[in-house]
Amino acid sequence: MSELRVLAAAVLLAGGVAAAVSAAMVRYAPDRAPAIASVRLGELAADYAANAARTDATGQETARTVRAWALGLEDALAEVAKRHGVVLLPARAVAAGAPDLTAEVEAVLAAAAVKPLRAPEPESGR
Repeated sequence: MSELRVLAAAVLLAGGVAAAVSAAMVRYAPDRAPAIASVRLGELAADYAANAARTDATGQETARTVRAWALGLEDALAEVAKRHGVVLLPARAVAAGAPDLTAEVEAVLAAAAVKPLRAPEPESGR
């Protein structure tokens, strides 16, 4: 077999494989790629940590409350991501242009009664 025939057969074979892969990707690919949204996780965690530092709770109470808050945050992130059909990324991982869903995550946390630690109320002089 001449080199030209081998080259032509290889080109035809490569074209057939490429066509098959392209057809499979079109048929089995999802309708659309998920969108990206951001959440200011650092801000949420910093606010929570600042409130935790101002409480007079014991170490065990703080650990229990922090664990409940973290689990609630995880659930809130999953719920918001599912509701919007997006992949949530930390705001610092997104260059620009993605919607910020931090306020909605905070609202879901509040609705789920996952309360952040609060500093004790100052005693009034009455």
